[in-house]
Amino acid sequence: MSLKKELPLLLIVLIPFIYLAYIWNALPETVPTHWNASGEIDGWSSKNTLLLIPFLLPVLIYVLLTVIPKIDPKKKIDAKSNKFYNIKFLLTLFMSILALFILYSSKSQTFTNPNIIILLIGLLYVVLGNYMKTFKPNYFIGIRTPWALENETVWKRTHNMAGKYWFFGGLLIIVLSLLLDKKLNLILFIVITSILTIIPIVYSYLLFKKIETSH
Repeated sequence: MSLKKELPLLLIVLIPFIYLAYIWNALPETVPTHWNASGEIDGWSSKNTLLLIPFLLPVLIYVLLTVIPKIDPKKKIDAKSNKFYNIKFLLTLFMSILALFILYSSKSQTFTNPNIIILLIGLLYVVLGNYMKTFKPNYFIGIRTPWALENETVWKRTHNMAGKYWFFGGLLIIVLSLLLDKKLNLILFIVITSILTIIPIVYSYLLFKKIETSH
């Protein structure tokens, strides 16, 4: 692990901790920690609960993506490759931004526009869709169906197809987040995400069966 490459990631991980330390004394003892689909507060907790947010989001994802290449049984994840580093950077940054958004919302006691979170997830889908065709068979990242893991051709074709779906699905989510009201946007986000998840799974199964039959 190169400290030079990891340093920007560590700084990204630290940002929510720094922000939380900055606002700590201004926080009331009880803060909102949950909002419904309309952005209305429906759950309160001690401000000490906020200490978990940076650990459960950027820290956890950073640690997982650091450990995964070492424990991958297929040894197909190259932790030193630029592609894996970019994915690690993206996911850590996303989780750090999400943590900052939650902390800010708890401090201000308002969740002005839940569509912001959905828009960010749409952006994440776009970037992951762009990288998906480069994923090699592994047990941790990608469309990890039994059929894709069993057959490298199935894995490659499934990820080529899924990458396009996720890219354009992510773009659609971004556009809808800018145009629709909160409730309708949430419903469509769930529908689109379900489609993006189910279609590659079904495709990998049907492709595997087709290849098996042809043999």
